[in-house]
Amino acid sequence: MEKIKISNQAFPGPMPVVIVGAEVNGKPNYLTVAWITRVNFSPPMLGIALGKSHHTNKGIREHGEFSVSVPGAELMKVTDYAGLVSGLKTDKSGLFEPFYGELRHAPMVRECPLTMECRVVQTVELPVNEFIIGEIVGVYTEEQYLSNGKPDMEKIDPFVLSMPDNHYWRLGDPVGRAWQSGREYQP
Repeated sequence: MEKIKISNQAFPGPMPVVIVGAEVNGKPNYLTVAWITRVNFSPPMLGIALGKSHHTNKGIREHGEFSVSVPGAELMKVTDYAGLVSGLKTDKSGLFEPFYGELRHAPMVRECPLTMECRVVQTVELPVNEFIIGEIVGVYTEEQYLSNGKPDMEKIDPFVLSMPDNHYWRLGDPVGRAWQSGREYQP
């Protein structure tokens, strides 16, 4: 098969959809984000890419803290809404029930099955975005979302964003086990 060149705006695959929380002007504010990745194992760190003009960034810059909440698919509509409207013009503090862990300015979403609070370690300035790296200082869930003491993706039911077609998808069935399935491969 012949490879054809397409737009440089292709993405390597679907991205997890999360809700980033920060306290802005004394109130919780939330932003839907899919440009998120784990960037360090120990200490555990996440990186999020946010457009520089987002209202949420103001709170992250001011307090050096943010949260990452993983919504289940049943929260897709309200999660999408949180990304459609700006906290500068719309008060998003009532969209979700906030709760706090160790950090005072990183509101997490109680309705989400998995939440994390992060302390900013570094911000990388890019042409349009800020890439914010945060150390995870607390992870929270409920027993119902665990199997053998670990987060269970089937129970959490997260969803992902594909671009540039801009669709949300549910996770499918597992196809293998990381760091194990390749042992069966014979070149």
